[in-house]
Amino acid sequence: METAQNNFILGLWGVRYQVKDVQRSIAFYTQMLGFNLDHQNLPAFGQVSLSNLKLILSGPGASGSRPMPNGQQQAPGGWNRIVLQVEDLPARIADLRQKGVNFRNEMEVGPGGKQIQVEDPDGNPVELFEPARR
Repeated sequence: METAQNNFILGLWGVRYQVKDVQRSIAFYTQMLGFNLDHQNLPAFGQVSLSNLKLILSGPGASGSRPMPNGQQQAPGGWNRIVLQVEDLPARIADLRQKGVNFRNEMEVGPGGKQIQVEDPDGNPVELFEPARR
């Protein structure tokens, strides 16, 4: 049985990405992927959104980028990623290639749909996903 003590999560706030240049990242997400700019406090912090997804961009010096107690530095990159639903993935890929966006792989097709990974300017992955039609 759940108790109020165990139910402390109020909901999803957003996703945080570590970036090297907040202004460059804001430009990428707003100009290449159509996000809206919510807040910025350059050079340390920016927040962009798309529908109900908030993406928090933490640059060097941001409170969300400070080293861990053991001294480990937070850094961009990795394999965890946001997944953005699109229509007509092949057309989106062609458009983004023309704009010079870096891709990690080629389009993959599976029973759940089609997907490809793009990188933001700091190497953070973003998956573009087109669900299979059922």
